[in-house]
Amino acid sequence: MSTQPKTFISPEQYLEIERKAEFKSEYYNGEMFPMDRAGLGTTDMAGAREAHGDIIWNLSGELRNQLREGPCRGHSNDMRVRVSATGLYTYPDIVIVCGERQYLDDRRDTLLNPTVIIEVLSRSTEAYDRGRKFEHYQSVTSLQHYVLVSSERMRVDLYTRQPDSTWILTAGNKPDESLALSAVGCTIKLSELYGGIEFDPNANAASR
Repeated sequence: MSTQPKTFISPEQYLEIERKAEFKSEYYNGEMFPMDRAGLGTTDMAGAREAHGDIIWNLSGELRNQLREGPCRGHSNDMRVRVSATGLYTYPDIVIVCGERQYLDDRRDTLLNPTVIIEVLSRSTEAYDRGRKFEHYQSVTSLQHYVLVSSERMRVDLYTRQPDSTWILTAGNKPDESLALSAVGCTIKLSELYGGIEFDPNANAASR
């Protein structure tokens, strides 16, 4: 029985398609992987999807206020990042870059040198964000912090690059604890990060 061969495209072809597309797609190893508007999969429940968006809103607001007078700037959802060492093109939930921004080309829509990447986890993306995606991100030499924020409970995992390029994990799950991004001079209390968030009890039960 014959199978239909996959059609592989070049990074240049991906960018040509992506820049005209209505919805975003990641790219890796010759293939495009469509994302939905919230970066979530179809298996995620409505409550979890709402919490995902609300957390990004809270984080973006807090970071914008704290970064306003400094050399760092943030983007949420819309800034594509290329991992040059592995060829991954992706859209972090939030990305912060400090100093001079390096772009792939003069379109200035594909960032090469992120300082902080934040991913808000959902059930459909958590394994990838914690595993293979983090492996890609570790090869970005400019990256100092990788942050994973749960959308189903109060839990934040902060990975901080050390001088020897190892990573140290700091976790928080209490309202009075803080997410401290030392590389960009930002500190956000978890009570602010999760302010107004109503967790979906069905999502929590399903994740057990």
